[in-house]
Parts: sequence; structure tokens; C-alpha cells
Amino acid sequence: MDEETVERVREVVASIPPGQTLSYGEVAELAGLRSARLVGRILAEDGADLPWHRVLRSDGRAAPHLATEQAARLRAEGVLMVDGRLPREHRRR
Repeated sequence: MDEETVERVREVVASIPPGQTLSYGEVAELAGLRSARLVGRILAEDGADLPWHRVLRSDGRAAPHLATEQAARLRAEGVLMVDGRLPREHRRR
């Protein structure tokens, strides 16, 4: 994967304000990519310094291996998950 792609994804994720979320697909779209999975891969490999917790699956869920930490970080920003999912009214799409 090229550095320009990584930087575009990093810029989009870095721009998500506290208390708001985007889906992997929305990040991909804003970064000019077709693959939401690529966004996940980039965050896994190069996202530790980003607000990765603001990126959720399209159904409003966190990735299972990150769910507890992600929900705690979002809760600290005033975003409450209900039954492990961001309520539909708080999702953009």
C-alpha cells in the first residue's frame, strides 16, 4: 500500500471530532478509497496515534477485539454504546 493512501486515511481519521464517529466505509469514501477493509488494515498497522476509537463498523459496532476499550474511549467523549452498538440515530447513514 502506498504512503499517499495511508496519509489520506490518517488525515480523515485525525479530523473526526471528539464525540463523533464515522464508519470504516465513510472513512474510505472520504479518503477516496473503495475498500473499508483497507481502512481497518491501515488503522491496525499505523493508527495507534490516531483517534481510531471513533471509527466503527457500518452497523455501529466495534471490532470484537477492541470493543471494550473502544466503548470506554467513546464513553469518555460522551458517546454511549447501547448493547455494544452505537444507536442508529447517532450514525450518519
